[in-house]
Amino acid sequence: MPPPSRYGRGPGPKVRQRTPGHHYNGSFLPAADRAEILTWLATLKPLWEERYSKHFPPPPGQTQRRLLRPVYWLGNWQFACLDYYRPPKGVKDRCVRAEPFPPVLQRQVEKIEALARRMFRGPDMPPRWHLNTCLVNFYGSRLEDGRWVDTARVGEHKDFEPGPVASLSLGERALIQFVTSTRPGERDAVVLEQWLDDGSLELFGGVQWKEQTFHRVQRVDTREGHVLPPELPDFQTRRVNFTFRYVPDEHVIPFAKLSPEAREDVRPYMRTLAESSAFFRAELAREQSESNPSSPQTPAR
Repeated sequence: MPPPSRYGRGPGPKVRQRTPGHHYNGSFLPAADRAEILTWLATLKPLWEERYSKHFPPPPGQTQRRLLRPVYWLGNWQFACLDYYRPPKGVKDRCVRAEPFPPVLQRQVEKIEALARRMFRGPDMPPRWHLNTCLVNFYGSRLEDGRWVDTARVGEHKDFEPGPVASLSLGERALIQFVTSTRPGERDAVVLEQWLDDGSLELFGGVQWKEQTFHRVQRVDTREGHVLPPELPDFQTRRVNFTFRYVPDEHVIPFAKLSPEAREDVRPYMRTLAESSAFFRAELAREQSESNPSSPQTPAR
């Protein structure tokens, strides 16, 4: 589907600064860059991850479950079964080095970083902050027992990476809400809600949006009829979201440097990624080489 005519026009009426620490630009992404991103997306093979693993089993009373959507990570991969990145204590064996941003996304990152440095100062902007990790979420419907089930949502959560967070959206518009919590397990008041349009940028940071509130994706529209790449046998994507964050570089490690238990848990994922990625083939070869120094390293193809 061709992009709406508003792309590439510049800010216009869809740019708005609702409140300090939150910025929204509904026409951030130029048409040519949008098309280039879609071409790149078609080359990906996202992962379906399980929430738990052998060394990180389900809590008592819970069972293994697959995530609601396929995902891909750039910069570093935070596997669900390693419990993501949760400083101050949850930093070891959490962020596995992954593929760099493609040029078209790196261009967006440079613009976002410049904007963020104008918006945020002091404790809201860590000294070495730069956007070095990106979670690519695929929102849509999953094929279950012969029927399509809509799984396009995300529950209340916080992004624990320090500093501002940027969200770039493609496809159907999505409703994001920031909510407060006065008691564990309850989310009472919607502080801010925003429809995220195709080609839009949302940037947020500071104590209110990173620490005092949770955020969630309540729903994703279907009215525009977007179907986005890549083609997947059991999933139909109508929205793709890129969430850019900062992880201190010292906390990002190659697969070969993970603990033996963590490597065992995520090795099947690494092998799946290596089937279509020279980067991950090289990471597996590096682990083999470091484990067996006398054996020749298999070159990445």
